[in-house]
Amino acid sequence: MTRDGASDGASVDGAVVTLPKSLRGAFKEPFGPVVSDAEVLLADVDGPLVAVGDIVTYHFLQAGREPDVAVVDEHTKREVVTDEVRDAVVRPDVTVANPAGSLVEDLVRALADALASDDPTTVFVDGEEDLAVLPAVLLAPEGASVVYGQPDEGMVHVPVTADAKAEFRDLIERMDGDVDAFLAAIDDARPRY
Repeated sequence: MTRDGASDGASVDGAVVTLPKSLRGAFKEPFGPVVSDAEVLLADVDGPLVAVGDIVTYHFLQAGREPDVAVVDEHTKREVVTDEVRDAVVRPDVTVANPAGSLVEDLVRALADALASDDPTTVFVDGEEDLAVLPAVLLAPEGASVVYGQPDEGMVHVPVTADAKAEFRDLIERMDGDVDAFLAAIDDARPRY
């Protein structure tokens, strides 16, 4: 992980969990209300805003609200984003390698550091950021908003509550890999609000 946006290679340190095929169906339905207008969604945002995805981040920027934390990977629906979107959103403060269908401990640390920062932070994922919504909800303070894209539908707003944290923790517990170490990394990295 680097602060200048340069990739430090594809090396992954720490605990890793992966999404098993049996759990993929749990991600088909949105985890919150789907909204197509960023300004309408922003009317319901009171605390910190975490945007997971290039297109979501782009829509917030177009609406005049820079997310407190943006997690991007230069892709949408497995395709490279347009130059317009990339130029607007891909200004990484930190770069993390995170393989597709996985979550790595480095991503947890990057999200925790970004949430603790007083400045808006963009986390660039070398790989895939789709599952970053899970640790983002667990790391964000209650009252924050985590927003991710639902392909061809809009943006999903996940208000961070104790219930949302419990639901997302349960999803991680059902993943493959070193689940206990990964959850311990989240607990250890969580900013103290």
